[in-house]
Parts: sequence; C-alpha cells; structure tokens
Amino acid sequence: MALSVLDLFSIGIGPSSSHTVGPMRAAKRFTDGLESSGQLAATVRVQAELFGSLGATGRGHGSDKAVVLGLQGQSPETVDTSTADDQVAAAALDAELRIAGHHRVDFNWDEDVVLHRRKSLPAHPNGMTFRALDHAGEVLRERSFYSIGGGFVVDGDASGSDKVVADSTELPHPFTTADELLAICAREDMSISDVMLANELVWRSEAELRERLLQIWAVMRECVDNGCAAEGILPGGLNVKRRAPSLFKTLTADTAVSDPLRAMEWVNLFALAVNEENAAGGRIVTAPTNGAAGIVPAVLHYYTKFVQGADDDGVVRFLLAAAAVGILFKINASISGAEVGCQGEVGSACSMAAAGLCEVLGGTPEQVENAAEVGIEHNLGLTCDPVGGLVQIPCIERNAIASVKAINAARLALHGDGSHKVSLDKAIKTMRETGADMKSKYKETSRGGLAVNVVEC
Repeated sequence: MALSVLDLFSIGIGPSSSHTVGPMRAAKRFTDGLESSGQLAATVRVQAELFGSLGATGRGHGSDKAVVLGLQGQSPETVDTSTADDQVAAAALDAELRIAGHHRVDFNWDEDVVLHRRKSLPAHPNGMTFRALDHAGEVLRERSFYSIGGGFVVDGDASGSDKVVADSTELPHPFTTADELLAICAREDMSISDVMLANELVWRSEAELRERLLQIWAVMRECVDNGCAAEGILPGGLNVKRRAPSLFKTLTADTAVSDPLRAMEWVNLFALAVNEENAAGGRIVTAPTNGAAGIVPAVLHYYTKFVQGADDDGVVRFLLAAAAVGILFKINASISGAEVGCQGEVGSACSMAAAGLCEVLGGTPEQVENAAEVGIEHNLGLTCDPVGGLVQIPCIERNAIASVKAINAARLALHGDGSHKVSLDKAIKTMRETGADMKSKYKETSRGGLAVNVVEC
C-alpha cells in the first residue's frame, strides 16, 4: 500500500472528514458508478442509509446534507461552502435531486436519507449503503461504503476495518514502521522529509508537489484568516460563540505587551480559528481529519511567525515529515474517531505536527521520531464524545491544547539525542489496542462522556 502526502492533507469541507467529506465522496462515487454503468437513465429514486457512528451523530456532523450534495455530483474539494446548505434546502423543498448534477429524480428527505442510530455494518462503524431504484421499484444498483477516517472511503467488499484500496505503486523507499523509516534515513543519510520527497517523486515532479503543498498551506492560511474575521454563533443549537475574532483583536491591539507566553496565545488563536471554521462548514484541509484540522495549521503558523528563517521550503519539509508520521498511524492503527476515539484524530495530528516542527527546527530523524512519540503518548486514551454530535465541544478547544502540546513535544525532543524508552511504533500499537478496548459509547456516538453530562441548550 502506497500513501502520498496528498492523501493525508486534502482540501475539503467541514465539519468532519469521516462524517461529511467521506459520505459526500461515497455518494458521488455511487452516482458516478450509475453513470458509467449506463444505469442512470433508468433511475427514478435513490436511497441512502447511514449506519453506526454515521447514524448516531450524522445530523450533527452534516452527514445527511453531505450525502445529498454528493448524490448531486458535488465534491468536497470544490463544493461552494457558502451555498452548500442552500443547495440541500432547495433539494428538500423542491422534493427532487439532480443525480450526478443533471438527472432528475423525486426526493423525500425523511424516506430517502435514513440514519440508523443503533444499527451498524460489519466492517467499520462508519458504514453507509446506497441503492438506485427503477420505475418498478426494483433495485438497479446497490453499494455499501465505509468512511474510515480522514475522508478515505472504501468499497463495502473491502476486508478488515481499515483497509484502503491498495496502490500498487512501487516506492524507492517503502516503509510501514517508524523503525523501517529510521533505518532508511540512516542507510541513505537522508532526513525524514527527504525520504518522503523521494517517494513522492514517483507520482509527480518536485515542482508539482511543491505547488500542491503550498496550495494546501494557502488554504490553511485562508481558513485561519476566515476564522479570525467571522464573528457570531456557530450553527447546530449549542449556541457556541466564536472566540477567534475577539482573541485576534486583543493580540493585534496589544503589541506592546511583554509576555513570555505570548506565542502560545497566537497558537491558541490559529487553532481556534480553524476549528471554528470547520464547525461552521467552511473550507478545511483534513490534517489528517477535520476534527483535528487545527493542529497542523496552528503549529505551521507558529513556525512561520515565530521561527527565524522560516520559509516555503520549510513549510514543504514540515508537511512531508508530518505526513510520514500520519502514514504510520493510517496503516498501523486508525485516524478514525469512530474506531479508536479522539486519540486517533487529535492524537495523530499532535504527533504529526510535533514531527513536522522538529524536522524544520533541525531535528535528526531520531529526534523527529521522538517528538512524534511524545505527541501521541500523551494523548493515549482520548475519547471522542462530541456534545450534541457537533464538532464543537470539546473538539475546538482540544485542538488548541494539542497544538501547544505538539510544540512542546518538538522542543523537548530537541533537547535529547533521540534515544528514548517508548518507540513511536510501540505508541501507535498501544493506541490501536486502547481503541479496541474502548467502549463504543466513547467513539463518536455521543452516547458517553461529555456528550451525556453536558445539557444541550
């Protein structure tokens, strides 16, 4: 299995990579299949059923809306986030869908998009089934998909809970563990970002890769800017007020304030801005998920704002090193909160950001691996218990806390020589096992933790 940095960082829409981006991609994939198989013209109705965590928290995460958009041919990368809700409302009001963007079918919101709160499909908590019916009510096509975290979607015939469609590309420096990655670095006298770059060149030129990664960075910056400017209450009914705009005004106004922890305030701002935009359904970079989308951008902003000599080359190396760590989580554990809890989202993102920052601060491969291990070790056991099924409480603040933690992990690792007792591989294995032991109510179902102990109002 070969994964690219662009698999770990992709442009999408909030509020959730697994519950919004994934279902939208799955729905579009289903209708693309109808069109390519010649079955679209005979289709008079399309039904969608969402199971497990998608069913339990789908409305709060916008899964139902995402399915409608996907069925109408929209993609997370290109959908107009400012009109997405209006497009869904129009489909419900007009009682029709334009499948694949042009084929009209009748649509009944209550009957054609069904969320099962207590039923699950076998391979993963985030399962969904789509079916197309003809004039006689016969099933023309039926497919199940799983949204396995970070916007990744697999077909229902995939075996194993976290299997992705295998990329048969042969990489010059393949690795599946941190130990293998460190061995490559030692043998080839390369940094972790160097190894990732060499592998990426199999798919695209260095110039194209650089352009794509800097585009990712531009979207991250735009997301922060948007989050700092958009005041008001976040949607969903919890009446959570956006805090980034007021914090931004405070920090920019009090430039004369002498505070040794001033940088931390900015990091908090960057993370809050991103995750408030995510909660509002804005344009987001999955990093590696939407629920944890603020951590890598916040730490990258810290690098560019507070590290002397920071430049675009450093941004590219940061993202490459962070992606190398993200790949290890993806193939050896999970980045899905519905499968392993928030340790798989915020924990993996904290680890990735720590690795990226350590890399651009001059860390050796061993120090980068150490930083990544510290980042995940102190997020082990983190539950996913969104209040009201919304990616707001505790998700927004959690990104700010983890961003500061990632910076601390990188700086701590730089004070050592890279040797440590607990390896990143062992920490990732522990995370996977902890997720397996965790009760399902703590894994993005909103049936445990803060989700039941905080009154929704």
